[in-house]
Amino acid sequence: MIVKIKSLYKKYEEIINYLIVGALTTLVSILSKWLLLFTILSAKDAFQLQIAIIISWILAVSFAYVTNRKYVFKSKSKDIFKEVVSFFSARIVTLLIEMVIMWFFVTFLKLNSNLWTIFWTIVVQFIVIILNYLFSKLFVFKNKK
Repeated sequence: MIVKIKSLYKKYEEIINYLIVGALTTLVSILSKWLLLFTILSAKDAFQLQIAIIISWILAVSFAYVTNRKYVFKSKSKDIFKEVVSFFSARIVTLLIEMVIMWFFVTFLKLNSNLWTIFWTIVVQFIVIILNYLFSKLFVFKNKK
């Protein structure tokens, strides 16, 4: 049984590690966003909602870059600046997707109660995790052998 689990882990190591890191990154994003929205900012104010999203994004992406580089894609790239710029650029795309979805449902449709805000945050995080993996795999850490 242990041998089978180790074999499966080795076969799917990158995806498994990405899911673990993605879950931790999502946790950083959600906790920081909720902390902001339920203390000093309000989801009912469109501007404050976007500020919370941006701050949580900065914290989560910084965490994600370090952990993805080291544990998921095991990058050995010497051009860290290019890698960081590529990583953050790809994440800006998913940030904009998150902002549009949250604006549409929470602000435009006025689904801005705490429960709806939590619900849409979770839905968006699933979308973002998948897109972030694809962008990292195809564009940021593509030179991994």
